[in-house]
Amino acid sequence: MNSITLLGSRMVQKISYCLNISRILCNQPFHCDGDDNGVRNGFELVEEPLKKMCVDTNESDDLNEDVNYNRRKFSPRIRLKMDVERVVNVFGQDDSRFDFGLALDELHIKPSAILVREVLFVMLKRINCENKGRCAKLAYKFFVWCSQQDGYRHTANSYNLIMQIFAECEELKAMWRLVDEMIEEGVPATARTFNILICTCSEAGFARRLVVKFVKSKSFNYRPFKHSYNAILQSLLVLNQYKLIEWVYQQMLLDGFSSDILTYNIVMFAKYRLGKLYQFHSLLDEMSRHGLSPDFHTYNILLHVLGKGDKPLAALNLLSHMRETGMEPTVLHFTTLIDGLSRAGNLDACDYFFDEMIKNGCMPDVVAYTVMITGYVVAGEFQKAQEMFNEMISRGQIPNVFTYNSMIRGLCLAEKFDEAFSMLKEMEAKGIFPNFVVYSTLVSSLRNAGKLSEARKLIKQMMQKGKYVHFLSRFKGKGYRR
Repeated sequence: MNSITLLGSRMVQKISYCLNISRILCNQPFHCDGDDNGVRNGFELVEEPLKKMCVDTNESDDLNEDVNYNRRKFSPRIRLKMDVERVVNVFGQDDSRFDFGLALDELHIKPSAILVREVLFVMLKRINCENKGRCAKLAYKFFVWCSQQDGYRHTANSYNLIMQIFAECEELKAMWRLVDEMIEEGVPATARTFNILICTCSEAGFARRLVVKFVKSKSFNYRPFKHSYNAILQSLLVLNQYKLIEWVYQQMLLDGFSSDILTYNIVMFAKYRLGKLYQFHSLLDEMSRHGLSPDFHTYNILLHVLGKGDKPLAALNLLSHMRETGMEPTVLHFTTLIDGLSRAGNLDACDYFFDEMIKNGCMPDVVAYTVMITGYVVAGEFQKAQEMFNEMISRGQIPNVFTYNSMIRGLCLAEKFDEAFSMLKEMEAKGIFPNFVVYSTLVSSLRNAGKLSEARKLIKQMMQKGKYVHFLSRFKGKGYRR
């Protein structure tokens, strides 16, 4: 009996020991915000909700420190917007002879935490490969000018934003100098600070030293987490640093900290991603022994494991157990399970749980439909994928880029190229911009079908739009020219 079979057969038995489950309502559908090439790795439905579990809270903690005005008053908001625009206009006048500080003085603007946040956020959004040096310089000039004004003191959020700008602009030495300044000024580092810094750590040893520095820091504000280790584990999960998660967890235990449900969720998922199913099983068993009840995310992880392990009966029992303990499965739970089963090639089980989802009052969202459509396309059943796509439209669900990706792939496999191009135009008309996978699918399919002239025409369109210039390198020597 292999590990996944053992896990499937004992999963429900282990869960039965977990009592007093907290009812967590989460009606927001999962949105596939994949990487640039749009390839799903099979873990997004589990990973993204778990990653986002505390992100919004972290950001709101920073913002709450900054927002010192009454939101019900309309005029202060208008004045704020006008002040931000005036500061940004000064940025546009900057050159070697321009006195930036004097220009800001002449605006007669009193800096506030929310003004600094809004201005730096505008700068962050404007960064690109051509202007990053200038953006870093201007942002820092504004940051320094604000710190010199009477009655103003930078918050953790403003430090985080300027550090993020430096990180995006690859001004790493300047970013680390800001960390030292932040500590000297007595401004507490937050979980977001750690997240920004860990992103720049390319070496494992350096990343470990950073972890130790934050754990030992007396000024690390790790709200809303139980302890500093949880804040660090959450940040590492966002970065997919699974091996580092293992190391941090071991340090946490050595330091005498206890695990809560968030700790177990993150570490269990890391173990699963690393293929350590026996350790995953041991952690689940340990969690139940310590009297911790599974939450929304725990069940999502377990359903994913059972789905990919092609254990539909165990998954059905787990869903029943959820209801018995007072937690109704959501669209996300069903979708996670269906996604796993489709990857295991069990489309009959996918059909069954899709119907069960509807019977239980969970109306499929765009992600649920996309998972089903993708499963049919991969299995070569494009007719069923088309029927599911039509049903989705009839129920008022709007396709996203991933839905179109799958449908265009299916049309190409069926050699319905005219329809594939028509769907590409439909995407663009709706403001849904095709990603790399859409173009790659079309070009590769046209090449395989011997339609080189049409493939060249598509590549030319891509070049005209400035999309994926590196795409041509994949087709050198294959009959493609500009």
